[in-house]
Amino acid sequence: MEGTSAARRGYLTDGEAILGYASVVAFLAVSVLAVVTGRWKLLAIAWIAFGAMAGGALLGARVSDRNPTRLVWGYGLASGAMITSAAVFLVPQAISQHAQVGGFGIATGVLVGYNAHTIGHRLTHLELPMDTTATELAAHALSAGLIIGIIYAAMPELGLLLGISIVSHKGPAGYAAARRSTLAGQSALPILLPSAGVGLTSIPIALVALPESATFNAAVFGFASGVFLHVAMDFLPSCEVGGEIDQLSDHDDHTHAALDRMRTHALVSTTLGGLAVFVAWLGVAA
Repeated sequence: MEGTSAARRGYLTDGEAILGYASVVAFLAVSVLAVVTGRWKLLAIAWIAFGAMAGGALLGARVSDRNPTRLVWGYGLASGAMITSAAVFLVPQAISQHAQVGGFGIATGVLVGYNAHTIGHRLTHLELPMDTTATELAAHALSAGLIIGIIYAAMPELGLLLGISIVSHKGPAGYAAARRSTLAGQSALPILLPSAGVGLTSIPIALVALPESATFNAAVFGFASGVFLHVAMDFLPSCEVGGEIDQLSDHDDHTHAALDRMRTHALVSTTLGGLAVFVAWLGVAA
């Protein structure tokens, strides 16, 4: 009880400190492993994910106002980029390998993503040195890293654009998580675990020998497509009364006019997120 009270007053507990610093040490270790084994693409993706989420968390921890506009733009750009990337880079790979297996993989990924997100709330009943949001982010980041590692192990010729687009939500996710923790008087240091999560699992799993089979690749890419489509749609800004954006806003009355302004920001940001991937693809294709 004393540790919990201290966390709520904004003090750093021993568990939070150990978790945060141990995550960084482990991430540096797998980074060395990536250098030794020549997994340069995964190393770049892992560090981009780490820098984006840790940087977003740093900004979120320093924000004291409750203006939701920045959060809407962060979520919108990230979700637009992820939906477009999954549809353009992952879904075609799954279907071209084996249409039916790829389709089942996509459906499984969406359902597993939803079920994992729902079951993840049960982790809040455990005595962990981090809050609900950080726990769910860590579970997602570690599982996403496994998928990314398998994808790049199966098809090492894939470019960086796919991986970067997949982890594009890390910045706004870190920002939102740290902002929630700070407003609740808790430490944002445990967010270092989900920041490092992609690297912690993607690099080791990429070293495992995988079967070379069109059916296997279809299942992997289909499942990855479904999971990342679920995550992307979960990050679509929810500008509804009682939703996250509404709860983080500082207006006294939940007016439709205020939420309509947020919906306009959401529309523009998600569109620009998708267009950014399209422009990047044009540049690579040219």
